[in-house]
Amino acid sequence: MPLPWSRRSFLLAGMSAVGAAPSTGTASASAVADEYDTLRLRWRGMLLGSGFDPAAEPFAGKLALLGTQAAEHRATMAAVSGSLWPDLPLTVSGSITGSYARLATMAQAYAQPGTGLTGSAALAAEIGTGLDHLYQQAYNPAKSQFGNWWDFQIGSPQLLLDISVLLHDQLPAARLADHLAAVDRFVPDSSVAAYTGTSTGANRVDLCRSLALRGVLGRHAAKVALARDALSPVFPLVTSGDGFYADGSFVQHTYLSYTGSYGAVLLSGLAGLFSLLSGSTWAVTDPRRQLVLDSVEKSYAPFLFNGLMMDAVSGRSTSRGNPRSTPYGFQGGDHGRGHGVLAAVALLGTAASGTENQRWRGLVKGWMQRDYYSPVLGDTDLSVAALARLKAVQDDNAVSALAEPTGHRLFPSMDRAVHRRPGWAASISMASKRMGLYETGNGENLRGWHAGAGMLQWWGDTYANGQYTDAFWPTVDPYRLPGTTVTRKVLADAEGGAWGLPRPDVSWVGGATDGEFAAIGQFVRGLSSTLYAKKSWFCLADSIVCLAGAVRSTDGTTVETVVENRNLGAAGTQALTVNGAAQSTALGWSATLTGTGWAQIAGHGGYVFPGGATVKARREARTGSWHDINTGGTTDPVTRRYVTLWFDHGVDPVDAACAWILMPGAGTAATAARAADSGWLTVLANDNDQQGVRVASLGVTAVNFWFAGTVGTLAADRPACVLVREHGDGTATLCVCDPMRMQTGLTVTWNRPVASVLSRPSTVSSATTGSALTLTFADLTGQAGATQRVRVALA
Repeated sequence: MPLPWSRRSFLLAGMSAVGAAPSTGTASASAVADEYDTLRLRWRGMLLGSGFDPAAEPFAGKLALLGTQAAEHRATMAAVSGSLWPDLPLTVSGSITGSYARLATMAQAYAQPGTGLTGSAALAAEIGTGLDHLYQQAYNPAKSQFGNWWDFQIGSPQLLLDISVLLHDQLPAARLADHLAAVDRFVPDSSVAAYTGTSTGANRVDLCRSLALRGVLGRHAAKVALARDALSPVFPLVTSGDGFYADGSFVQHTYLSYTGSYGAVLLSGLAGLFSLLSGSTWAVTDPRRQLVLDSVEKSYAPFLFNGLMMDAVSGRSTSRGNPRSTPYGFQGGDHGRGHGVLAAVALLGTAASGTENQRWRGLVKGWMQRDYYSPVLGDTDLSVAALARLKAVQDDNAVSALAEPTGHRLFPSMDRAVHRRPGWAASISMASKRMGLYETGNGENLRGWHAGAGMLQWWGDTYANGQYTDAFWPTVDPYRLPGTTVTRKVLADAEGGAWGLPRPDVSWVGGATDGEFAAIGQFVRGLSSTLYAKKSWFCLADSIVCLAGAVRSTDGTTVETVVENRNLGAAGTQALTVNGAAQSTALGWSATLTGTGWAQIAGHGGYVFPGGATVKARREARTGSWHDINTGGTTDPVTRRYVTLWFDHGVDPVDAACAWILMPGAGTAATAARAADSGWLTVLANDNDQQGVRVASLGVTAVNFWFAGTVGTLAADRPACVLVREHGDGTATLCVCDPMRMQTGLTVTWNRPVASVLSRPSTVSSATTGSALTLTFADLTGQAGATQRVRVALA
């Protein structure tokens, strides 16, 4: 059976195994000879889980499945020159890791109860034979690294060490010594000597895990100490490169938002190591570890919604996920990624304060209860240990489930935004010279070209949670990702090159927020294209106002702004209503809809076009395969139905513009009412110089100043983002941001009588009140795009 998993998916699943509380081990206290044995048995308990009933669900089914998998691997294992399994040639580095992964499954089936193979001497002997074969053929001190470095330094050694822990008592001392010598060859002390290259962020944590377990198994104190100490460079906040940022961003590969993939591996790895070493000679005591604990709510929770982890921070992993042809086909997708993070948070809580642990358990319980689309305890990709940890949270009557929060979070250090309102949440993905449009590598994410071109994704509280899970990425038109403005110029798979991380040469990307509403802007430049556009999003109470202006191109191809591209599932027939008239539900239908004031997709949401617009629409079935976007995916065809709405700017447009209002969850009546309320929204500007709106009923005025100028009551003497909230109580808040991170002496004027300044940040060098408010900011270059908030009393 070919393995659909990516190289990192092995460890995401493996780390989810480290999802139970540290075990006291299966041996009596007298049998624990020393601290190394204590830690080895603790890790064994973390790999296997504890406190669960193997005869009860979900464990009985998972354990039986584990036995079935192990039996299949036994039946197909054939130790011949060049391979241990016929479909995994050892001339491919990923096949070495894949072979160890199958042996690890067999080891789990041996060590876990209820698998039908528990304690089988024959199985243990076969695993030993397989380990010997891999040692002789592929992974020993005499071999040299080839192919993907990750397989030799992270993937294979972690699996090998886990197997060595699970079968420790069955491994002859000489065989264990061979395993450790192989690990020493490919994960030497020098692999963590410098915090650079492939030894940063999640990769550094992975390397430390191998060093720590190698030290425990080999009774080598210096190795364990090195693993602990080498974690410290991961903890501090960074201002460039890989790691956590003060605004909650997490970056890996220097230029990619990766909270949901590499960040998930990092969190899982640290949770495991903190727990393993807790209370030992080598406990992680660096006080900066608190920054990791803080990241749970600062970095991870904002991107978790109803148990899923948003695609905006998941990079290449969006291209992973095969349909389940068997009960243990790799699930992948946003829910699968989210479930792994939930397990990691639950484990990390055991190394946190009691207050933190209790609150995190409440978060996890809430996410679990709300994940109706992919119930967490039904996820067979989770290990028994992870399931045990999560079920314990679910069954804990002392823990109250916490609701999804509302509010807005900006992550300027990775060009991402999350807007949460009662009943829905949305994310916006952008790119700049600081952040790549997308990443491709290892044959993954071959058509993710436009994911950073302003993609707007959203989910409802009780609907559309499978929107991007259900084969969206292999079937969606990659030139029509929702929210983006793109040219139809044909791009090659992996355009920009593997690991090329193409970045547009622009600085004005970012926004300002008061924590509830936000103004966001992106200067868009196309990938391998002449496309030029200004995009703005104004995130409000029940909607997001979207503007595209100054749309230009000389590619000789059509340019489009995609309002929506909604996945209706395999057989969806949800109605599209336009201006009160139901449109055709026939597949293949398309139309140019002139004078469109509003549109609504049943069961999803509404779209309002201020002043009316010409919008194109299509209903179609699209067929693709995971292999189309990931060379490791299945070639089996999959078909999904879509309703798409877009503005056609024509071939080589010059300063085209459009506007719409996204209303998640709105029915036809609410959408029509908003369209009929012509005074609700005033578009103040939508061109190359500025984009701005006024929503009087909300007390909102917001302008993205691409260049200096005056728009309505607001003025700025250089590029800036300005959001004004009048609170209705005689006060207002001005939120100002320098997205370019290069302004000194920025002056912003609000032509509104102001009596006094109630509070202001230290960046404000002067403030003048009276018939107008004038603020001067001395230096914003060091603020990393953060919002500066000034609260005033109105005259």
